This record gives sequence, C-alpha cells and structure tokens, in this order.
Amino acid sequence: MPEGDTVWNTARMLHRALAGDTIRHSDFRVPDLATVDLSGWTVHESVSRGKHLLLRVTGDDALTIHSHLRMDGAWRVFAPGEAWRGRQSHLIRVVLRAASTVAVGFHLHDLTIVPTEDEEKLVGHLGPDLLGDPAEPGGWDLDEAVRRLRKTPTRPIAEALLDQTNLAGVGNLYKCEILFVRGVWPWTPVWQVDDLPGLLTVAQRMLAANRGRWTQVTTGSLRRGEGTYVYGRGRASCRRCGTPVARDDTGDRVTYWCPHCQPRTD
Repeated sequence: MPEGDTVWNTARMLHRALAGDTIRHSDFRVPDLATVDLSGWTVHESVSRGKHLLLRVTGDDALTIHSHLRMDGAWRVFAPGEAWRGRQSHLIRVVLRAASTVAVGFHLHDLTIVPTEDEEKLVGHLGPDLLGDPAEPGGWDLDEAVRRLRKTPTRPIAEALLDQTNLAGVGNLYKCEILFVRGVWPWTPVWQVDDLPGLLTVAQRMLAANRGRWTQVTTGSLRRGEGTYVYGRGRASCRRCGTPVARDDTGDRVTYWCPHCQPRTD
C-alpha cells in the first residue's frame, strides 16, 4: 500500500537507478504532457515528500516531475530490453529511458512538471513529513505536527491522522496500527488523546522502521500473516488479549481496532 514509507522507498529506488544519468528518451502518456520531451536532460535526484514523489531534472532549467501514487500507482525500473512486468501497458503514464535503466510509471496520479523552484505550490500545504529530514523544509517536526492536530480538537483522531495537512505520510494501515499500539479508540476526539507527542513518536518510528523494505510490518515479524496487529484482521483474535478485532466500513477508509485494548471514550 503506497503510504509514506512506500513512496520513500520508491524515491530511493529511482534515485539509485537514474541520478546522474541523462534521459535519452521520454514518453509522457497523459494529455497535458504529451508533447513534453526531456531528451538530453539529466536526472539530478529523486525525493519524497509525504506521499508525493519529486523527480528533479536539469537541462536548460531545473524542472520537477511530480507524481502521486494514491492507492494504485507505482514506479518500476527495468534494464533496457527487459519486459515491463507487473502492470498492464494501458496503465503506463510515463517512460524515462536512460543508458542503463528504463523507469516506467504506472497509473500515476497528479502527474505534472513544474519548475523546481515552484515545488512548494504542489507540496507546501503538507504537514511535517514523518520521514523527512528535520533540517529540510517540510521535514519532520513533532511540535508542529502536534500543533496542527490540536487546531481541530473535536475531530476524531483517526481522521486527523489521515489529513496530510497535519502530518504527511500516514495512510490507513498505519492509522490503525498506531492507534492500536497506543490503546486509543479511533473515534476519540483529538483533545481527549492523552499524549499526542507520544502517539506521533510511535507513528514516526513505525514508518522509519520500514524504510528500505517493501513489506510493511508493524509487529516486528516478517512472517506471512504476522505483520500487523489489527489492520486487515477483522474478526481475527487480537494479538494481545484475544478479543475479536472489529472492523468499521463507514466512510472512505476501513478502520480496524480491538474493542478491549482500545476502549471507547464518551
């Protein structure tokens, strides 16, 4: 699932594959960019900002190829001549060919190209990035994330964690897992959460632990079926207390929680 750690890993994969190389041919398969030709441009770097991916290139100017994976987007890298596996060809949105690598973006969303100096117009609204360098603009800042959450004190904490303007990188899996670990009922108003800094510290550590691997694990176990505490485990026994894990389908995202370990607050 493309949450903050997945996008971080994707950015690093693209950086290792392309940074310093010259694009020999580009093919953008979206109407607004169909005539763009970046042949001869050099890939400077690939970075992430929350769930947004920024591929920076230099040539006559400095440009950024911006994409968002949402729920179903993906970038893949292949050797020249290698079959483009994993996704159907009609889902391809961009192809970047370099000397030793072909980068293919499948089902990308919000695909745009902007001057690098204008990146903030696309990502400046985001809250602190859980995996961002604290020394960089938009990087992780615990105090700022707490401040933003507290601006809407009556909002359910599960909903507030998913709001990327509060903090960038948490998706539905991590939302459920963070709240379980902290014993917080998902519909607890922000103001009733006892230790917001502690909760966000857990969030940052969870995402950081999955940097460098594609399997998202919150329990510490890489064994099949043991990677999460509650997410995706509706009706299965809670790993702590044995109570059946509950599932709520109301709204846009499914929520999983343990009714015993995360007691309701009224």
